[in-house]
Amino acid sequence: MDKINILGIVGSLRKASYNHSMLKAAQELVPDGAVLDLFELQGIPVFDQDEEMAPPPAVVELKRRILAADAILFATPEYNYSLPGGLKNAIDWASRPYGKSAWIGKPAAVMGASVGTLGTARAQYHLRQILVAQDMPVVSQPEVMIANAAQWFDEKGRLADEPTRQLIRKLLDALVRLARNAAQGVR
Repeated sequence: MDKINILGIVGSLRKASYNHSMLKAAQELVPDGAVLDLFELQGIPVFDQDEEMAPPPAVVELKRRILAADAILFATPEYNYSLPGGLKNAIDWASRPYGKSAWIGKPAAVMGASVGTLGTARAQYHLRQILVAQDMPVVSQPEVMIANAAQWFDEKGRLADEPTRQLIRKLLDALVRLARNAAQGVR
């Protein structure tokens, strides 16, 4: 495997999302031998099992992008002690129909930013529980949880805190290692 293709999933629909900004920072920090492309969830309808055999075009594109990726990087905010409904909805669509999940076995990493004082700890743990159902190996360390997000980004939405940028770099290094190991059949 020459180059690791990472798909960054933006868990927020908000235009000025801190999580989108985190993924933009990650694009700047991705290690040599890897590339990070972003996927935004706008346009993904609410999951309807009656439509899973002929999903809408936005869902077909999401599944295509997941299947083409070597690894997934989720950036999620925290809403009401959990992950946003839009992110859960996208995960559900891409896992269907039963037995044809695009997620199965994809190496993953999780990070997130929130304006709250606990960052995205609860959302990330809920997301990790969901990823277990998809048999996705997930980077366990480092954990990247930005609390009080407004103070860590500049007026242009750039992540300005260098220690946090370095933590994201370590997370990406671990994700690339996990993806390379998975490609070699090592878990």
